[in-house]
Amino acid sequence: MRITKIYVTKLFGVFNHVISLNMEDKITIIHSPNGFGKTALLRLINGFFNSRYSELLTTKFTEFGVEFDDNSFLRIEKTIEKYKEDKHENKLIFYFKKPGLNRVQQFSPSLFRESINQFKSSLHMISRYVPNLKQVGARTWLYLPTSEQLSLEDVFQRFPDFLPIFATEIKPEDKWLLKLKQSLKIRFIEVQRLLSFSEVRNSELEYRPVSMKASVATYSQELAKDIQNKLSEYGTLSQSLDRTFPARVINQELTFNLTEETLRNKLIEIEKKRFRLIEAGLLDKDEEQNFQVENQKIDDRTKSILSVYIEDVEKKLMVFEETANKIELFKKIINTRFRYKKMTVSKDKGFTFTTPDGNPLSPTNLSSGEQHELVMLYEFLFKVKPNSLILIDEPEISLHVAWQVEFLKDLQAIIKLANFDVLLATHSPDIIDDRWDLTVELKGPVE
Repeated sequence: MRITKIYVTKLFGVFNHVISLNMEDKITIIHSPNGFGKTALLRLINGFFNSRYSELLTTKFTEFGVEFDDNSFLRIEKTIEKYKEDKHENKLIFYFKKPGLNRVQQFSPSLFRESINQFKSSLHMISRYVPNLKQVGARTWLYLPTSEQLSLEDVFQRFPDFLPIFATEIKPEDKWLLKLKQSLKIRFIEVQRLLSFSEVRNSELEYRPVSMKASVATYSQELAKDIQNKLSEYGTLSQSLDRTFPARVINQELTFNLTEETLRNKLIEIEKKRFRLIEAGLLDKDEEQNFQVENQKIDDRTKSILSVYIEDVEKKLMVFEETANKIELFKKIINTRFRYKKMTVSKDKGFTFTTPDGNPLSPTNLSSGEQHELVMLYEFLFKVKPNSLILIDEPEISLHVAWQVEFLKDLQAIIKLANFDVLLATHSPDIIDDRWDLTVELKGPVE
């Protein structure tokens, strides 16, 4: 499912905005003067789909809507409801209509601001019940997989199944609502992106405290871990194929159909793939076998063995294909942009840098602009799931004008590989460059 249109009425009590997304190019750019609601719009989208209803509560609007490519639509209304003689609170009502169905589905989430007070003495227990959730403030929690800071309301709305003793007054969300939010992955790349949260494990038994860490350091470690996971998958597959190799060779003797020329060409292609994976940092150089078949004639028995060998190696190397494509594009863009330093990738250290004289350079010692570029590219390539909608707030921050001009071209190349949609907010005409056809201007009220 893809979003085709977004609208909001009375944003901040003033603005009415309608944004039609560019479905073909997959990139939509919103621009306006400061204070017209660009970031607020991104937060509203993220707030609904990632169950951060505090974003919807704290942003002033009357109605917020989303239309989808299957002609279904979502409408969110916010009203003020009196719940005590002298107290009022905001109320959210979600409406969802699918084509072909006469009934409009409706849900109003529990906001429970008063009833939650009875749990104040037990709030420190919440992180024990929800996996990967750490308390970082009096009423603030960090969800480690996404580095999101969640309010108490966000935690209760997103993880009610993990908090049965706390959430007795929370109305469970309807299946249609859960299915809708699961149908589209939203990732919000905010202005503050150079720091991320990480947990420190002192031992297997000790409590793991949370600390702030440079995103480039965190992502470098993540990439190393991802490569190690791929190597583990490669090893498991290799063991499985090697164990059945003799039996398959025997069966292949009667059925092989590769010609001698095809065998030689495939062996050459395999060596090229190995070299490519070595360059990408996915295989060690000492794994390169330089296996070649001399020009002598290959008998039928050898053809049978080579046919099975080639088939097995192609399956093994295919484990790395997607990761290799991403690393190659990652290195190409970074090594083109960053002057007087070179990026390399390895299974032990993730991405690292060297200066022209060969000295190592830590990613945390890169300039602010270089770190912003690195973080965004890594997010796009390695943290975004296919068919997601990516929300980007001010991608131009700390980037040189020349890099801003190249930003959309880099993004288009990544989208072609990773397949996602983008909605970005910018103040920079250099980010837009010559692609004003992708833009939507947010305007003030008609006077």
